[in-house]
Amino acid sequence: MNILIGKITQLRAIEPNDIDLIYQWENNAEIWQISNTLTPFSRSIIKQFINNAHLDIFQAKQLRLMIDKIDKKPTETVGTIDLFDFDPFHKRAGIGILIAEEKDRQKGYASDALDVLINYCFSVLQLHQLYCNISCDNISSIKLFENKGFKLIGVKKDWLLTPEGWQNELMYQRINSGTSFKKI
Repeated sequence: MNILIGKITQLRAIEPNDIDLIYQWENNAEIWQISNTLTPFSRSIIKQFINNAHLDIFQAKQLRLMIDKIDKKPTETVGTIDLFDFDPFHKRAGIGILIAEEKDRQKGYASDALDVLINYCFSVLQLHQLYCNISCDNISSIKLFENKGFKLIGVKKDWLLTPEGWQNELMYQRINSGTSFKKI
C-alpha cells in the first residue's frame, strides 16, 4: 500500500515536466495574497526549485508534493501541498495547500490530500505537531483544517495588508495525540 495515496488523490514528488504548471500557479497574482508573494517567479527560478526537489526533507527543511486526482484517467494534477519550516528536533512543520482552479475546489481534493499528508507526517516523519496560518476571511481553509482536528491557538492582529485593508491571520495547530493517525 502506498502511503501517499488517498481515496481520490495521490501525492507525488515534483517532476521536471511540472515546470509549466508550477510557473502558471506561482505567477497567478490572484493567489499571491494567500501565499504571501509580492513578485513573479522566473522560469529559471522554478526550474532551479524543481532541480533541488530531490533533496531530503531533512536537508531542505521543506517538501512540496503535487496533488493528482486519481478518479480521472489519465491522472490530472489539481494542486500542491507543502511542508515548510520543518523542524526535526522539535518534530513540527507548517502546512500549506493549494487547489489551483476554482472548478476543482469544494470537491474533496484538499480534504483527501490533507488526510494523506497528516498521516505521512505523523506515521512516517514521526512529527509531534503540524500548524498552519490562515487569513481570517479564508472560510474554506478554516473549515478544512478545523475538520481535520486543527485547533485555533492564536490570532495575529492586523497581520496581513490586503487591498481591502488590514486583516487578521489565524494560527492553527494539530498535536499528535501519541497514537498514529488513522490509516487511509
